[in-house]
Amino acid sequence: MPDHFLPYGVTREDGILHVEQCSLSDLAQQFGTPCYVYSKAAISAAYTEFANAFAGQNTLICYAVKANGNLGLLGLLSRLGAGFDIVSGGELRRVLAAGGDPQKIVFSGVGKSAAEMRQALSTGILCFNVESAAELRRLSQVACSMGLTAPISLRVNPDVDAQTHPYIATGLKDSKFGIAYGDAFPLYQEAAALPGIAIHGIDCHIGSQITELSPFLAALEKVLALIERLKGAGITLQHVDMGGGVGIRYRDETPLNLAEYAQAMQALLKGFSGRLLLEPGRRIVGNGGLLLTRVEYLKSAPEREFAVVDAAMNDLIRPALYQAWHEIVPVLARVAQNRILDVVGPVCESGDILGTARSLSVEEGDLLAILSAGAYGSSMGSNYNARPRPPEILVDGRAVTIIRRAESFDDQIRNEISAP
Repeated sequence: MPDHFLPYGVTREDGILHVEQCSLSDLAQQFGTPCYVYSKAAISAAYTEFANAFAGQNTLICYAVKANGNLGLLGLLSRLGAGFDIVSGGELRRVLAAGGDPQKIVFSGVGKSAAEMRQALSTGILCFNVESAAELRRLSQVACSMGLTAPISLRVNPDVDAQTHPYIATGLKDSKFGIAYGDAFPLYQEAAALPGIAIHGIDCHIGSQITELSPFLAALEKVLALIERLKGAGITLQHVDMGGGVGIRYRDETPLNLAEYAQAMQALLKGFSGRLLLEPGRRIVGNGGLLLTRVEYLKSAPEREFAVVDAAMNDLIRPALYQAWHEIVPVLARVAQNRILDVVGPVCESGDILGTARSLSVEEGDLLAILSAGAYGSSMGSNYNARPRPPEILVDGRAVTIIRRAESFDDQIRNEISAP
């Protein structure tokens, strides 16, 4: 049976799955399993596709660091010209450590601390995406105490249904994110009068893994209506930030065509002379990485059969957290009849399921590739059950670079202190 879906950069040669020109069997032997494997070509192509789609617009593409903050990937994207969307002081430090330009950084998130504000102000970032009146007032106080001016956008919640999983929908009126659409105009007026604040733009982010164009256009129409109202009140904006959320193919989705997405956005923006900011994450790295794992045991129960692998929910939590689908493909293509297997990990939780009812032909010791794991895989990982975080490697043709070493037990306990 042919592979259902192999993303760009992943091929099968002589029955063996490859990332670019590297055999996953060889990589497993060299680095062990579980292991995250990324394709430089796939990530570069995804960023370039986004940049090319908006080439006719004054646009800054700010990669969403939360999707995958590995320094090796951030450095790659910085060299390609990307800006960055961050949500913490730690992510700011990651971007700077990877060589990112502070003037291409936007700072989102609902809970920015005063310390994080000072850190970002000292660095000289492009803009704060402010998400509440309380945050705006705190930022004014912090900026004044430093003798600086904070460039801001308000993140406006347009109450648009992104038609995605409830856990990753962020644009509805009951979301913790953003400022209610009806409250935005008076808050802009307050911001204009506050010391230490300079209004630069408006921000909107409605959710993640969106595969329909209409929610983006509905949100942009509401944002543009607010921009016109603000202009009438003497508040002129330099940029509009439409966030991220553009989905990818995991199983049978039909992702947005980026050229059509750009064309539709640009048509609405004809009357706006400022800059367009975008914050893609998943669309850049999601299909640029996979999780390589080995089958430890095949196990039968009265009503189910299991492939117990050495990767687990602490390595890739999306299936447990969102009931997310990841295609699971044997590295070695066997001709034996397939079995219907639940692919599960060794973590002591019933939810440690990486794939349910998968048709696979595998034996104990075989390798599996869990595809489309470049986004929200390693970045959401943990040490649950005292499991070490897996290594991460970047493939460039035949060249392989370790961009995160396998975690040791000493790494795990480095900051812990035994009780006297």
